[in-house]
Amino acid sequence: MGFDFELILAIAFLVTGVFWVYDRIVYFPKRKAVLANMAPETRSAINKDAQQRLAETPKFVVEVKSYFIIIAVIFGLRSFVVEPFQIPSGSMLPTLKIGDFILVNKFDYGLRLPVLNTTIIPTTVPERGDVVVFKYPRDPSLNYIKRLVGLPGDKVSYHDKILTVNGQKISKEFLAKLPVSLNPDQEPVELFKENLSGVQHNIYNSFRFTPHEGDWVVPEGHYFVMGDNRDNSADSRFWGFVPDENMKGRAFYVWLHWDDFFSIPSIKNNGLIE
Repeated sequence: MGFDFELILAIAFLVTGVFWVYDRIVYFPKRKAVLANMAPETRSAINKDAQQRLAETPKFVVEVKSYFIIIAVIFGLRSFVVEPFQIPSGSMLPTLKIGDFILVNKFDYGLRLPVLNTTIIPTTVPERGDVVVFKYPRDPSLNYIKRLVGLPGDKVSYHDKILTVNGQKISKEFLAKLPVSLNPDQEPVELFKENLSGVQHNIYNSFRFTPHEGDWVVPEGHYFVMGDNRDNSADSRFWGFVPDENMKGRAFYVWLHWDDFFSIPSIKNNGLIE
């Protein structure tokens, strides 16, 4: 099982919220009454900590409820506006590198309930070519990132490193052959610029056998995704389709790159994700 930070944050929001409401109902009126009986000059000189003691508010209530506002702000932003992620693997090379920190638009695919991910306010729908973050269908506690290739009803084929969608071969332009020294996967690859329904982006193809070729028809309510590092990506070719309810948002910006703890963070590659 992965570390489900979204679920942990939701639990923290609920727990601190309960304590905040409990304090407002039980102890806030007591503090208000104590202050009302004081002279104005005395009241103005008493700080919040002293007010808590005057109303005999339990220390653990004070401590827990004090985190509610900041957790509520973080929870709201991550759930409905934008969420940060770090790229853990090379499956999206050369578009995204291991150690890239990205931002994901949570509102693009509809306003969704946290944890449950159920759409409550529809906005737009995922489009072919989007770089999407989603809950891994086989373990929803894990977040995956891939490029959306097939929409509901699409016929997707991948043979001999050629991608075909609905009978149309997706064009790709050869750019360069990269030697091992320049390739983080430690194998020579060819760099191409692919045009996926008007979305132009770079991809890698290796020289070895194409893994898991096949033909697929995308079911309604599902999507077919692939990594830009086409021969080094565990994606829909291996484990199937992504249900719409697993979609979390569209990745749109790289804001930091940090290889490891002992390296120096870099912002030289910051920019919009193609």
